[in-house]
Amino acid sequence: MYTDTERCVRAVQSKDARFDGWFFTAVRTTRIYCRPSCPAVPPKVENMTFLPSAAACQQAGYRACKRCRPDTSPGSPEWNARADAVARAVRLIQDGVVDREGVPGLASRLGYSARQVERQLNAELGAGPLALARAQRAQTARLLIETSELPMGDVAFAAGFSSIRTFNETVREVFALAPGELRARAAGGARQAPRIPGTISLRLPFRAPLNPDNLFGHLAATAVPGVEEWRAGAYRRTLRLPYGTGVAALTPRPDHIGCQLALTDLRDLTIAISRCRRLLDLDADPEAVDGQLRADPLLAPLVDKAPGRRVPRTVDAAEFAVRAVLGQQVSTAAARTHAARLVAAHGEPVADPDPAGGLTHLFPTPEALAGLDPEALALPRSRRTTLTTLVAALADGSLPLGADSDWDDARARLAALPGFGPWTTEVIAMRALGDPDAFLPSDLGLRRAAKQLGLPSAPAALTARAAAWRPWRAYAVQYLWATDSHPINHLPA
Repeated sequence: MYTDTERCVRAVQSKDARFDGWFFTAVRTTRIYCRPSCPAVPPKVENMTFLPSAAACQQAGYRACKRCRPDTSPGSPEWNARADAVARAVRLIQDGVVDREGVPGLASRLGYSARQVERQLNAELGAGPLALARAQRAQTARLLIETSELPMGDVAFAAGFSSIRTFNETVREVFALAPGELRARAAGGARQAPRIPGTISLRLPFRAPLNPDNLFGHLAATAVPGVEEWRAGAYRRTLRLPYGTGVAALTPRPDHIGCQLALTDLRDLTIAISRCRRLLDLDADPEAVDGQLRADPLLAPLVDKAPGRRVPRTVDAAEFAVRAVLGQQVSTAAARTHAARLVAAHGEPVADPDPAGGLTHLFPTPEALAGLDPEALALPRSRRTTLTTLVAALADGSLPLGADSDWDDARARLAALPGFGPWTTEVIAMRALGDPDAFLPSDLGLRRAAKQLGLPSAPAALTARAAAWRPWRAYAVQYLWATDSHPINHLPA
């Protein structure tokens, strides 16, 4: 995108917010970089240069615009629509791997040398893994400075900086303001205190439109008691994080998602935000998705009626895989009951920061489930075998599921397990791995919706028709599911 100068110039001159996060405008004369929708008067064309990431801008010596705050724009949807090494690397960096394991740890997870990872990231994003991680630390630091009353020393280490001096230098360089000045500016604005003491309140941006009905409806209708709940207009759930635990409360708003995070260790802030964004598919590009699906005359009315549907995902791929097995051939209510029993027996207790809340546990890890007695499961014998085999593969590392997963390889490994048919494999690919092209032609709800619309209902014929929807078939599934009156399609009262 950023190499198409003419298209970028048109986006900047029209202040088109659809391109926020796709590229950044760096102004040579002022040494400032902006998002395409910056409200300031557009610079002269000859003074513009376009870069693919905030990290590339910072590395080239540009500082963030104080008006449009480009560091807070939604992430590029490209990295969630691809499964190559660069996209997987970006997702891992967002997940804090470089801060915790360094560039060698990132390269090891990807199966490449550190030099190869550096070269590939520089070629596509104009910055290497260290620069990308540094830009993310700066963004986290700004968030903590402006939304909390933490001492600056605590902010520095919570954001991932190794020293207060590096923290101060980075904030000054990126934002052209000292940390104290950033906090003073925020205090002069309309900042609201967190609703619950000890929580951090922030806004999660997205590309409009966003239809919250099926997104939050699905999460609320399938919520596992003790781990998730819908309360006071917000979806709340517990989080297992690298340095501790957390509770996230996510509230749909017209122009953002309200997010409240309560963390036992503030070093987990960056990864908690990343997981919440991934859960709600907030980096999606609805213009591209809906534009392609509208090309099918039978899908077009569904898209026009409620555009901007997202794919409800997960904060933990292993957790979702276990829940997918528990949900095989049973109702939503039965799947919740089975999962709640596992949580009560094997989950780790946590304290809910909201006195009125009902969150009590973390979902059990594969390691915690590896020793469970199959006879204690109120499941058919074949499904017990499926669950215990899955848990064993997750626990011993032979089935890696996460942000760094290769989608095709993960599908092959899942399909090799007993009891894993196409439906279970594809629903995990869709919601746990984030593949935007995952498709469920054998799903009964999908086939019923297809028949009502006049689409082929036989799996083979429906798959052939859906070829025109690629690479967004997972979103087509959401539109087709939404024709049903099931609670997953409706925002709870």
